[in-house]
Amino acid sequence: MLKPSFPIVTDRLVLRPFRPDDLQVVHAWERLPEVARFLYWEPRDLEASREVLGQRVTRVALLEEGDVLDLAVTLRETGQVIGQVLLIWTSRQHQQGEIGYVLHPDFHGKGYAPEASRQMLRLGFEELGLHRIVGRLDGRNTASARVLEKLGMRREAHLVENELVKGEWSDEVVYAMLGSEWAGLSRER
Repeated sequence: MLKPSFPIVTDRLVLRPFRPDDLQVVHAWERLPEVARFLYWEPRDLEASREVLGQRVTRVALLEEGDVLDLAVTLRETGQVIGQVLLIWTSRQHQQGEIGYVLHPDFHGKGYAPEASRQMLRLGFEELGLHRIVGRLDGRNTASARVLEKLGMRREAHLVENELVKGEWSDEVVYAMLGSEWAGLSRER
């Protein structure tokens, strides 16, 4: 079980639960085709963003297998919401989890995704006691692959045309890290 203390502060970011008043800024990236391109959902209209945000505001703890911790990524200096980061508790028995992230394109390439995702790894390994955490992505999403590599995750699998996404066959690439690998990286920092 994991009930983090909020906010979670990094050098440049603050991670906090989503709030209903985040709707306009969340919709600003969810409506963009380039954001939805490699994800399972299509660009969202305002009502769809409102509905999904309604779910996100409740995702503040991992109490049982299948729960999602879904946090707003904000700039520490201004409080501006620039994206989201999440940790999914995928298996209690096998002590497994999964991380994910989405940032507004204006904030790509600045190291914010790895900085925020590093906190999800820390929570998963150090506070929830997970053995293994994965990151899954569309094989065409090379920018997301670079984020996982910056985190020190290992590329484990490239599944060729294993999913039919938005009417086309898509490759899935899986990265992973073990708790023992995280401990080694943490000692180096």
